[in-house]
Amino acid sequence: ETAQQALDLYRTALNQAENKYEPFWKISRLLYYIGEHTEKKKEKKNTFSQAVYYAEKAIQLGPEKPDGYYWRGVNNGKFGESKGILKSLSLVKPIKSDMNKVIEIDPAFEDGGAYRVLGRVYFKLPGFAGGSKEESLKLLKKSIEFGPDDANTRLFLGETLLAMDETEKAREEIGFVLSLEEDPLWKTDVSSAKQQAKELLQDKK
Repeated sequence: ETAQQALDLYRTALNQAENKYEPFWKISRLLYYIGEHTEKKKEKKNTFSQAVYYAEKAIQLGPEKPDGYYWRGVNNGKFGESKGILKSLSLVKPIKSDMNKVIEIDPAFEDGGAYRVLGRVYFKLPGFAGGSKEESLKLLKKSIEFGPDDANTRLFLGETLLAMDETEKAREEIGFVLSLEEDPLWKTDVSSAKQQAKELLQDKK
């Protein structure tokens, strides 16, 4: 509900702002958040698809800034997940391209977010489509250089390590996630990462 209220505020700001770059990417980020917390598949797809649209608007206004590329790539990834990985292989190239653009502009953006997204892409992709656990590991470690306390990066790293049978190292990462304090800005992100970390541990038992 609060997210929906924030969305209304941003849309109002969009109508009033002379420079619409910031409202555009912020709406994209907020729609990502709403999409992540939506249960219905069709609604999810529509929300992420809208988010991509707003990110593209931001890119048109600020092609030299990272926000639009980052949120377009993230939301394209989520849109793809909601369609199913095999149906969304065509999105892989644009997502990689957006993340490489973010790295070119500012590799530290969103705690090394572009490396985190790329690491996740390589983890989720089947081998025949270019997926690679080793590449995932390398990129997630790079992401941690920029954001050592990011709950999702640590969680993803733990999952990649588990898939590579590096159980001890994976447990370290998962333990780190569980020990994190809630971040008031991304409170639900940290608690959601903790929940997923617990599930990972249970699956491995």
